Amino acid sequence: MSKDAPGMKGERARTNDGTLREKRSDTHVSTIEKQYGRDFGVRGDMHLGTLLEKLNMDSLNDLIQSNKGKKK
Repeated sequence: MSKDAPGMKGERARTNDGTLREKRSDTHVSTIEKQYGRDFGVRGDMHLGTLLEKLNMDSLNDLIQSNKGKKK
C-alpha cells in the first residue's frame, strides 16, 4: 500500500487499518500555509486546531478543500 494519498503533498502516515492519520492540531498554521500555498490571514503561530475551530471545520482536509486562503 502506498503511503501517498491522492491530492496530498508528501507522505502522510497511516493508521494500522490504512486510513490517513489526522494532522496534529498543534501544528502551526504557517506550516500549513507553506505546504499548501495558502494564506489564511491569521498569525503563523496559531495552531491548526484553533483555526479549524474558528472556521467551524472538522479537519485539515476540509480546510484544504475549501476556498479559504486560496491565492487569487
